[in-house]
Amino acid sequence: MDLTNRNSNISNISYVPTGEASRSRSFIANVFLLMFLALGVSALFAWQFSVNEQLMAYLVSPTGLTGLGKITLFAPLGFVLIMSFAYQRLSSTALMLLFMAYATINGISFSFILMAFTPGSVLGCFLSASAMFGVMAVMGYTTNQDLTKFGRILMMGVIGVLIAMVINYFLHSSQLDYIISIIGVMVFTALTAYDVQKLKRIGEGVEYQGGVAGNDVKKMSILGALTLYLDFINIFLFLLRMFGNRRG
Repeated sequence: MDLTNRNSNISNISYVPTGEASRSRSFIANVFLLMFLALGVSALFAWQFSVNEQLMAYLVSPTGLTGLGKITLFAPLGFVLIMSFAYQRLSSTALMLLFMAYATINGISFSFILMAFTPGSVLGCFLSASAMFGVMAVMGYTTNQDLTKFGRILMMGVIGVLIAMVINYFLHSSQLDYIISIIGVMVFTALTAYDVQKLKRIGEGVEYQGGVAGNDVKKMSILGALTLYLDFINIFLFLLRMFGNRRG
């Protein structure tokens, strides 16, 4: 889930000077470039581990998950927490390495998904998630409507989904799982528009200078990419929970 800090105190952008608009476009372009790079890394490792029995043997043994298999399932949360809460103390290089390591571990864990669901349903949900994410990203970037007022509501939605998922872990209700998935898709598609607008506004205020300021811009780009990566992944996973066809 999206655990990065969200700042709702962002100024109105109904009028943006040319210089600020140019900085914003450069910042957003870099954020999306890093996000797509991370998605590519995840997809590559997910595919490699799902089709290579020797690699999969490192994750699963005849008796169950191996040590590495357990790490791949639980380590991603740790990476997100480290990147979010140690942001100020990490350099941009260290943050980037953590981001790529996170994308790699996440991709390895996704290999279980590729093995559990049919390729057609995985592709269909991926394309649907891409379309939904793209539409909401464009909406968030182009709208003049202030979306910051929805930030608290959306975060409450994320927390509610997490609590419901924990409860349903014990209830094993397929109906509740379907409802959770619907709400999850709605929350994270809305978060996509909210996050893109937030990043656009952050980009309008950055100073492209050398030294500390330049390093801070790079770190903000990486955390922005992480935020959008998490939005997209959650949309995809919730769609897969609803529409994915499991292998027979």
